[in-house]
Amino acid sequence: MSSGIIGKPIVAIDIGTTKICVLVGRKAGDNIEVIGMGTAPSCGLKKGVVVDIAKAVASIKAAVKEAELVSNCSIEAATVGVSGSHISSLNSSGAVPIRGRGEVKDFDISNVIMAAKAVPLPEGQQILHVLPKYYCIDGQDRITNPLGMHGIRLEVQVHIVTGSVASVQNVVHCCELAGVSVMDVVLEQLASAESVLSVDEKELGVGIVDIGGGTADFAVYQNGSIRHTMVIPVAGNHFTHDVAVGLQTTLEDAEQIKQNYGLASLDLLEESNKINVVGIPGQEGTQVEQEFLVHILQSRTYELLNILHTEINHHQLQSFMTTGVVFTGGGSLLHGMDYAARQVLKMPARIGRPREGGIGASCLSSPIYATGYGLLLLAVNKYSSGMQSIEGPMVQKIFFRMKSWVSEFF
Repeated sequence: MSSGIIGKPIVAIDIGTTKICVLVGRKAGDNIEVIGMGTAPSCGLKKGVVVDIAKAVASIKAAVKEAELVSNCSIEAATVGVSGSHISSLNSSGAVPIRGRGEVKDFDISNVIMAAKAVPLPEGQQILHVLPKYYCIDGQDRITNPLGMHGIRLEVQVHIVTGSVASVQNVVHCCELAGVSVMDVVLEQLASAESVLSVDEKELGVGIVDIGGGTADFAVYQNGSIRHTMVIPVAGNHFTHDVAVGLQTTLEDAEQIKQNYGLASLDLLEESNKINVVGIPGQEGTQVEQEFLVHILQSRTYELLNILHTEINHHQLQSFMTTGVVFTGGGSLLHGMDYAARQVLKMPARIGRPREGGIGASCLSSPIYATGYGLLLLAVNKYSSGMQSIEGPMVQKIFFRMKSWVSEFF
């Protein structure tokens, strides 16, 4: 399959803790045509990290096979999302003299980026993305793209995302064992943002929280570029586990009860109904008050939101989030998550769904597909039109270089 030809199928794989989602799409004029989708339960992963390669490979193969049947094309290569508790980030800066006749060239921008990424990293960590926030020439106003401008000194402020070499290696290795070559690896926060945030939100300032099964991914945007990223080790599976323990039922039944009766806040409970609970094997079922269920879910909701609130205050991010915060991912479907967020964070909050506009994408309107659809948008735009950036012209030289260092370790 040739990913670089306009109109040819392009593939994105969202490898989550609870599900594997494979999307096949292509450029159709100004739209993205989704021609196939395959999903499978995710096995062999915990908090976004591969813990059993054989099970993870089997899950990827199952999702890929379904996508191949629906799209009627062979899947050989894909863009893959990466997340997990091993992801961390920091801000850095760099400065270099402008060479030649004082006009900023591509090599000046490359040099200043190299200067900014020269930071010490913990053992086993590697830079995944270097995302420029803005440039300055001779200490003047902030510049989005300095190419062609004149001056003596070029400076850059960047946001650096790092991750475990071994963890990303394992994700790539699993895909390749499943018969899929990994073309690019993209941080999942960035993919989710691409599918659910508007241009105005990114420009004015917004936070996005993608609540998956094993982790919740947080990112802040302003002036069209990323300001901060964080992976929170509290997510949808923790809610389900709490319900299973509290109600003494199976994880499968706990998930159904959470979906059917769950609320993120006791404030939203108008009347407490009786809920029939199937007991674990060997025990009889019981009935519980819905209020008890909501109390369990509220406790975990407020834990997640308080971690987020602490992070926002610690890094003084609230001034950047002028349009509030957007929640997406499967965990955001807990009714009242946006209400609880407004109470704790004291800012506007909404549930983000993938933006419509793609042909055949109506089935992807749920927040659970935010990351997968965002990965597809990035991949289609890059390979079919030559664009290699979602953050601005200069990121095109570095954003999709993530796989290059991964390959060196095989």
